[in-house]
Amino acid sequence: MKQKTDGLEYYFQPVLDALPDNFRKMIMSVSKEILRELEEIRVRQGRPLMVYSRGRDYFLCPDGSVSRYPKKAYVVTDQDARCILELISDYSIYAFEEELASGYITLQGGYRVGISGKMTSGKDGIIRFQHITSFNFRIAREIRNASNKIIPYVVKGNRIFHTLILSPPQMGKTTLIRDLARQLSNGFPGFSGVKVGIVDERSEIAGCYQGIPQNDVGVRTDILDGCPKATGIIMLIRSMSPDVIITDEIGKPMDVMAIEDALNAGITIITTAHSHGLEDAQRRPILRSLLENNVFQRIMVLGNSLGTGTLEKAYDLIEGKELLDRPIR
Repeated sequence: MKQKTDGLEYYFQPVLDALPDNFRKMIMSVSKEILRELEEIRVRQGRPLMVYSRGRDYFLCPDGSVSRYPKKAYVVTDQDARCILELISDYSIYAFEEELASGYITLQGGYRVGISGKMTSGKDGIIRFQHITSFNFRIAREIRNASNKIIPYVVKGNRIFHTLILSPPQMGKTTLIRDLARQLSNGFPGFSGVKVGIVDERSEIAGCYQGIPQNDVGVRTDILDGCPKATGIIMLIRSMSPDVIITDEIGKPMDVMAIEDALNAGITIITTAHSHGLEDAQRRPILRSLLENNVFQRIMVLGNSLGTGTLEKAYDLIEGKELLDRPIR
């Protein structure tokens, strides 16, 4: 899975393998600085090829250079789009039809490819893609110990607090809870590992490929991959006796009901939501109901004041106080 070129390790080889030869050559020519922090490769038929790195986007030129101006960029052709679809589906699109209907495909290594295009509704009422014209290759990275900054506020002795992690998109929520799952599962000095259940609805936390996690989420962790959160929480409660359940991005009424079932079963919940902070969360009906019912004991807010993934705020909702006097990264 790793390839070295000019001393730079490419951990996203499965992504490169899912791209046409001309794309691969262009991307391999991009500067090391951009590649080291590459987050996304955006492919849109009939529009410029783009990469996202270091908190900004770049247009990719045919010679592998990057530009801030779209006129210089390589324009994605319909042949490029067809080639990518064949590569990500291993030349068997129909075998991946159900996964495609979810809006993404997970590659080996846990890398997710989001898709969009023209949708159509069949006689069976199921909505399917008629034409796929855009692809978003997400470069997921395991960052060990990324959760160190929140563990002192989430864990006290052998107690784990019900925790909600808030942040805007692309601030490291998934990276954070992936490492938190690993540490809670494996244990660390002063804390014995516990049984962790992950409901990985979008295959981003554990990055399962054919049911096997590609990311290290701990030795005591069980995963329901591609399963809706509400359904998965109930399934884990009934079948796997977890001490902690971890999910990503709650936001539906049924998620709230499932979380309440977990609490009634004595299971700790750690989850995330899109929000710019506590006040923003309190304005959103689903999150407001959880907050008003005192479901969570800790709120962590991520941002980028010191760089992506900065812990901006930490709230103790048991005692009603803030736990940080300044942001930490």
